[in-house]
Amino acid sequence: MSFTSALAIKRLRTILRLGSTVFGASAIFLLVNPKTFLELLNLETTDSLQWSMRMIAITLIALTGNMLSVARFGSETSVVFSARVMVVSAAGLGALTLLIPAEFGWFTIAYAAIGFLFSLAYLSAFLRK
Repeated sequence: MSFTSALAIKRLRTILRLGSTVFGASAIFLLVNPKTFLELLNLETTDSLQWSMRMIAITLIALTGNMLSVARFGSETSVVFSARVMVVSAAGLGALTLLIPAEFGWFTIAYAAIGFLFSLAYLSAFLRK
């Protein structure tokens, strides 16, 4: 028995698709130009941190593929499960971004806001009738 309507599933699939696009763009940015990403966050730009950003990019590519796959081909159960995970993960991304050990800039605030907005989008899809 499903507690999530067909319309909610459709909304969750759309949010997952959009999220995969945002994470995919982030991954490409991190992979191609980690130094600029670090500078935008007002963090140090050491070789070690740039390498770490590239490693994160690879995991984001995997997440992007998973999100897109679930959005396009996943069962309702897998869509709901993935969306629940993303509620927590997106909020966590926003919160951790605000805990950054650097001075806040426009990019830090925007990056945190994106995380919180995605979390709210998933929650909204679950709560709307």
